[in-house]
Amino acid sequence: MSRVNVCTPEKPSIRMKKKSLSKEESALLSPPENFETATTELEQIVANMEAGQMSLEDALSAYKRGVELLQYCQNMLKDSQQQIKILEADILKNFSTTEHDAP
Repeated sequence: MSRVNVCTPEKPSIRMKKKSLSKEESALLSPPENFETATTELEQIVANMEAGQMSLEDALSAYKRGVELLQYCQNMLKDSQQQIKILEADILKNFSTTEHDAP
């Protein structure tokens, strides 16, 4: 029995063109630099959405980014509050020990 090699034509490769991101789109993917930058961007998103001039897709993307920014800000505030509690606890301990040491 002989083997027959059957050549199958190669499938043409499909190359998808990568969409280059605009400044706004790349900003949506990157985390904010700091709390102030996040709140400024969030305020701008709210103003743009309130203006009512966005397409549904743009509004949905803006809403998603707003949620990300809000979560970032809430986490920053939570972390800051925790740091303040730690610092205040240490200050209060030091204050109460020096108060008892005084004549």
